[in-house]
Amino acid sequence: MRIRTRPVIVLGVLAVVTAGGRAQDTGRPDKRPLVRAHAHNDYHHTRPLLDALDHGFCSVEADIFLVDGQLLVGHTRLELKPQRTLQALYLDPLRRRVQDNGGRVYRNGPQCTLLIDVKTDAGRTYAVLAEVLARYAEMLTSIRNGVVEERAVTVIISGNRAEQAVAAAPLRYVAIDGRLADLDTERPSHLVPLISDNWRSHFRWRGQGPMPEQERQKLRAIVEKAHAKARRVRFWATPDDPAVWRELADAGVDLLNADDLSGLERFLRSQDPGQR
Repeated sequence: MRIRTRPVIVLGVLAVVTAGGRAQDTGRPDKRPLVRAHAHNDYHHTRPLLDALDHGFCSVEADIFLVDGQLLVGHTRLELKPQRTLQALYLDPLRRRVQDNGGRVYRNGPQCTLLIDVKTDAGRTYAVLAEVLARYAEMLTSIRNGVVEERAVTVIISGNRAEQAVAAAPLRYVAIDGRLADLDTERPSHLVPLISDNWRSHFRWRGQGPMPEQERQKLRAIVEKAHAKARRVRFWATPDDPAVWRELADAGVDLLNADDLSGLERFLRSQDPGQR
């Protein structure tokens, strides 16, 4: 697999969301980016995407539903509103920010991840998503016939994944969020660059008392196996607890899942540079 990268020069800006759903630049400087910080169910925060960026997060998660041809963001159908589209809440603000910054989300910063959790039919939703993402091609990592061209934002789809359609596409702007079972497959890392799974399905420890050594070794074995195949690791349903974050970080888990943005930011910034 060949990877082409682009040099970038970046200036930092932040934004606020107006009543109409658009983001406006506030001119505030960026915080130092936290490459391991993942905003779970990011759209539940007061300012989707923008609150996470204020805290330095480099990965955010949005659930989408295909409704009348539109990709609407929300955890359930009861939360959906016509103005809360994937474009308005995430893609448009990201594009403005990347354009203003000269090609990256953060000043001299790392690539960022937009994890899209598909809640409706995999095939139909991906067909619309692929068309939408193509309009933002200048900022999105692309994969053409197995060749990766990295850009400011990498999109990974989770939930209902149209895996065959994604794998067969000669040009795509998404990758697939795998599960632990995918660690035993030989699918290329450009197709499955991330392994995510439910913490509660594999571990009993919830942060109370020391982590059982057997579970600690199990966690480290998972991470080692994923990294050997050039895949990152994330668990959802982890408690927002520094004790849990510490074990995950020490084991080498790449993305630390959090709903508590301030809490995870404080934890990561308190660690040495190797933990950030």
